[in-house]
Amino acid sequence: MIAFLQNLPPIIQALLATCFTWALTALGAAVVFTARDVNKRVLDTMLGFAGGVMIAASYWSLLAPSIEMSEGGNLPVWVPPAVGFLIGAAFLRGIDKVLPHLHLGFPIEEAEGIKTSWRRSTLLVLAITIHNIPEGLAVGVAFGAVSAGFPAATLPAAVALTIGIGIQNFPEGLAVSMPLRREGMSRLRSLWYGQLSGLVEPVAGVIGAAAVILAKPILPYALAFAAGAMIFVVVEELVPESQRGGNTDFATMGAILGFVVMMILDVAFS
Repeated sequence: MIAFLQNLPPIIQALLATCFTWALTALGAAVVFTARDVNKRVLDTMLGFAGGVMIAASYWSLLAPSIEMSEGGNLPVWVPPAVGFLIGAAFLRGIDKVLPHLHLGFPIEEAEGIKTSWRRSTLLVLAITIHNIPEGLAVGVAFGAVSAGFPAATLPAAVALTIGIGIQNFPEGLAVSMPLRREGMSRLRSLWYGQLSGLVEPVAGVIGAAAVILAKPILPYALAFAAGAMIFVVVEELVPESQRGGNTDFATMGAILGFVVMMILDVAFS
C-alpha cells in the first residue's frame, strides 16, 4: 500500500485513504445482511474500542507531530498545539449545537441541535456524520503533512492512522444500520443509511490535505485542530453512548484495547 501511495499527489493519497475508511463504515453497515440485531454488550465494547482508537490517534498521530513541528518557531512550543486543539474542540461543539442529531440508544426526545421534525434515521446518520468529520480531516491533514516535508510526518504514519480510523469505523457503520434494521427498516435501506454517514470523510480528507499544502505554516495548528475535534467526539459522544447500556466494564476494556491497537499501529509503522 505504501509503495503504491508514495508516487501519488498528496490530495489523491488523502482521497484514496478516506475512501478506504468510508468503505469500512459501509462494511460494518453491511452486517445487517447476516444478522438482524447485535448484542448490546458487543456493541458497547465496539464503541469503547472506537473511542480508544481515536484517543490514541489524537496523540500519537496528531498532537505529538504538532508539538515536534512547533519547535524552533517564534512562539513557545506549546502554543500551536494548544490553540489548534481548543479551536478544533470549539468547532465540533458549534456543529454539535447546530446540527440536529440523535445519539445511539437515546430516545427521540433527547435529540440535540436545532429542533426539527426529521426522522429518527436521519438524526442517527447525522450523529455518526459528526464523528466522521474530524476523522476525515485527521487523515487528510496527515497526508498533507507528509508533502510538507516535516520529519515528524511520514507516509507510513499516515497509513497507520488511516488503518486505525478505518478499523474503528466498522462499529460505527454497524451502530447505525443495526438499530434501523431492528426498527423494521429493510436491510438495503439500513445499509444505505449506515454507509451514508461515512461519505463525509473523503470530503473532509481532501479539504484537510489541500489546506495544509496551500498554507504550510498552519500545519501544527491543523494537526492539533483534528486532535481536539476527535477528543471532543470521544468525550461528548462515544464514551456516554458506550456506557449508557450498563456494560461499563466491557466498554472500558474495549477503549483500552482500542488505544493499544492504535498505539501499536503508529509505532510499528513509524
